[in-house]
This record gives sequence, C-alpha cells and structure tokens, in this order.
Amino acid sequence: MLNIKELTKALKQVAEEKGIEPEKVLEVIESSIAAAYKREYGQRGDVVKCKLDQATGALQFWQIKTVVDNTMVRFISEEEEVAERETVPEPGKEGEERLARFNPERHITLEEAKKIKEDAKIGDEITFDLPMRDDFGRIAAQTAKQVILQKLRESERDSILSEWRGKEGQIVGGVVQRFERGNVFIDLGRAIGVMFANESIPGEHYRSGERLRFLVLAVQEDTRLPGIILSRSHPRFVTELFRMEVPELAEGAIEIKAIAREPGNRTKIAVASHTEGIDPVGALVGQRGTRVMAVNNELGNEKIDIAEWSDDPAALIANVLSPAKAEHVEVLPRREARAFVPESQLSLAIGRGGQNVRLAAKLTGWKIDVRSETRPEEEQEGGIAGAGESITDLGGAEEGTGQIEVPEKKKEDDDKEDIIT
Repeated sequence: MLNIKELTKALKQVAEEKGIEPEKVLEVIESSIAAAYKREYGQRGDVVKCKLDQATGALQFWQIKTVVDNTMVRFISEEEEVAERETVPEPGKEGEERLARFNPERHITLEEAKKIKEDAKIGDEITFDLPMRDDFGRIAAQTAKQVILQKLRESERDSILSEWRGKEGQIVGGVVQRFERGNVFIDLGRAIGVMFANESIPGEHYRSGERLRFLVLAVQEDTRLPGIILSRSHPRFVTELFRMEVPELAEGAIEIKAIAREPGNRTKIAVASHTEGIDPVGALVGQRGTRVMAVNNELGNEKIDIAEWSDDPAALIANVLSPAKAEHVEVLPRREARAFVPESQLSLAIGRGGQNVRLAAKLTGWKIDVRSETRPEEEQEGGIAGAGESITDLGGAEEGTGQIEVPEKKKEDDDKEDIIT
C-alpha cells in the first residue's frame, strides 16, 4: 500500500512545477502503474486500467474488453493465420485497409458478453477485475517510470498550448535563447517559441539574453518543434505595439483601418476616428511624437507614416502618399489612379526604389501612377505601383479576434522542413 501523505505531497509539487492540474498528475501515475502491471502480469494485447484510492492508498486493477462482431474484427482460425503469414501480398494491395484481427485479450464476442452482462451490445466495454498486486519487477518499474515521464511531458505540453492558444495576435515579451539555421528560439517562461528567419526584421541582429517583444503569430499542435510561432515582421506587430501605447486605440475611439509594411524600412498606416473631437493621426503620434517614437524604437528606427483614412479613394490616396503632398488625384476605371505632385516633391512621392508609392498602393488596394504636375503626360521611372497581394486590411482583426493568417515559410534549402501550414 502506498504512502498517501508522501504521494499527495509529491502530486502537489509536480503539479506546481509543471503547471498541471493535480488530477492530471494522478492520472499519469495510475497509467504508469497500469503499464507496470501489464508488463509484469498481463499479456501484450491486454487493456489494463488502474485506480488509486487517495484516502487509503489501495490499488484496484481491471481489464477492459470491447464487444465486437464480424463487422469490426476478422475471426480467423490458426490454419488461416499461418496461411496469411506465408501469403505474399499481390502488387498494389499492400496498403489496403483491413479489419483488425480478433484478439481475445482485448475483444469479446456479443454472445460471451451477454453471459456477463445481459444488456450488452456491440461497442460496449466489459470490465474484468484483476488481482491486486504491488510487487513489480525491475523491468516493470522501469516501464512505469518511462510512462510517467512521457505522460508528464504530454500533459505539460497540452497545458502550455492551452494557455497560449488565447494569446494569438497579442504582443509578448521573451528572451533570445539560441539560434539554429537562421531561426531564433525565444524563452517565454514556461514555453519556448520560435521566430523563423522570414519572420524577423531584415537587418536586425539578435543577441543571446536580449529581451524583446514579439507577436504571437500562431500556436501549432502535433509538431516536433516548438508550437508557438513568433514574428516581428508581420504588419499586425506594428498595430499591436500602437495599441499598447495609444489608449484611444485600445478603447476603440480610433481604428487602424489598413497597414502596409516593408519590415526594417517603412510602414504606412491609415487611421480613422470613431469619436468626434479626436484627431486619429495626432493620437498615434502623441505629444511631441512620444507615442510613435516608442513604437519606432521597438522596430529599430523603422520609418512610420501615419495618414488619415478616407472612404473617398482620391482623398485616401492623397493622404497616404505622405510625406509628399499630392495636388490632386485623378480616379480611373479598374481601381487605377493618377496622383499629380509638385516637381520638387516628385522623388519624395515615389520614394527610394519606388518604396513610397509601392506601400501606398498596397495600403489602398489601388494601382497608383505618380506624375509631375508640370509634366502630366510623362510617366516617371518607379512611379507606378500595383496593389499586389499584400494589402493588410485590419477591419475585423481590430475587434480582437486574434485570427491571423500565417504566411507559408519559404524553404531556404532542401533539408529544411516546412512546418507552418
């Protein structure tokens, strides 16, 4: 009989250390004892269960058999079994699914089951009491230990994933732990997260022990690698950083309607106000630029352009070409527009390598053609940009749904596994 006082103490200690419910730890112990019993006294196919009475320390064992018929299992004779082993499968039939073979150690026919339980039916589980045992050999004890370690790892992982599922789309802090093949592993406390190379900010360098903020991009299950996927390059990362700095945004008085980002270089944001008297652009910038500066520092001095949202396409395009000032915008069919700017601001409107007009096109979803006001018929090099497929409309996401589309991880070489689906 087990020492209940010591067992209860151990249960609480393990539960606290692993962050698992004490009942779950007890289930793990019962499973391990059942595995040891089966190893020492049972047969290979037995389904053995164990119950530990926490009041007395007594152990109870029983075996479970499932009631089956010929639609669930195959009934074969010894001769048929021998013939089956010696038969070479026909080409193309090796992978065909077949019913499991009747196993008297875990199956029972309906006829036999009704002798034990009159109202038994197909699919029921019939229990058979097993003699009490508490003396297990070395191999059985080793089996119990392995089961405990495995089950505790599984329970701890389930507990961690359950805790983190509700944090998708949120900002978390973590410490850079190690680097592996371009990926950065982050210590998040009880859990380890991974930031893939394409989710980091280009040009940003990380040091072990450095504390940073990350966006929880996704929480994955059934993977050999850490299930918490982090990002610093996703546009939502910028949105959530502003939400932490701007109370009006967190309260819903203003809303980020759309965002386009080229991580490490520039981000454009279109923001609207839902409350009269609140300047949405000024709210994000903050007094003397304190709010935008706080976000800017976290992003490594990435430039941030903030413009006021408008339902009028021409006004919106003029706003998001900031810091350049468009004199007027001509709206054309098929979501195309021409923006005319002063000659002195032409390069500013286009941006280095066409970045400014490119981000403006992504944000608005319109193809934009930037031209000089003094040369309206002349196309400018790098002055035309299409909307592409990277428009980020945050309309629904701003309501706190936490749903984020996870971009597919690009393979950098044939050996890397693509674990984001």
